[in-house]
Amino acid sequence: MNIEQAFNAAAADYDKLRRTLIPCFDDFYGTAVQVIQIERTVPLKVLDLGAGTGLFSGMVQAAFPLAEFTLIDLAGEMLEIAKSRFSSMGKSPRIVIDDYVKADLGGPYDVVISALSIHHLCDSDKERLFLRIYDALSPGGMFVNADQVLGTTPELEKLYRQQWVDKVGAMGISDEELNAAKKRMEYDRMAPLEDQLGWLEAAGFVDIDCWYKNFSFAVFGGRK
Repeated sequence: MNIEQAFNAAAADYDKLRRTLIPCFDDFYGTAVQVIQIERTVPLKVLDLGAGTGLFSGMVQAAFPLAEFTLIDLAGEMLEIAKSRFSSMGKSPRIVIDDYVKADLGGPYDVVISALSIHHLCDSDKERLFLRIYDALSPGGMFVNADQVLGTTPELEKLYRQQWVDKVGAMGISDEELNAAKKRMEYDRMAPLEDQLGWLEAAGFVDIDCWYKNFSFAVFGGRK
């Protein structure tokens, strides 16, 4: 099973466990929306990379009602759920079923967002993607990445992983659900936060920051 098949298979139940599998859910996503410091009554063009079920982009759409979205993801079944999510808000995003590592990103965009997706890429693909995101943004545009990062030492990574297992276990996840999540985690290719902030700087971004971090969960990005 490849990553596309794995996430298509998980699509129907994916959102049900988000608050369990992301113990810091409210702060994590709340910060990712809050840091988009743009007037909320201004029309925006927003690209969501690895949009999945549209969970993150739906939150941004609710905060920025005039925004127009392009959602790209490999998993068509996930994007069908995203389409329904936006439809319930009276919105019709542009849906692209493709690999954003290879696809033309289009643009220019005022904001590029991503949540829990880029950590699936190898480091060289992350670096190249940050360059391509920079090119796809309008001057002054913003990139916000809500993702998981690797501990900077094996000891810290062990702490991150154990803390996550303890938290989701305390929230009552079943063994079957936990094993399914761990199976999807086999596709993870996480990189340390410091490395990724460096790649953003090398790509040309300014005002680079990590606005939130809770063990492996981090919200970071910059402005063009």
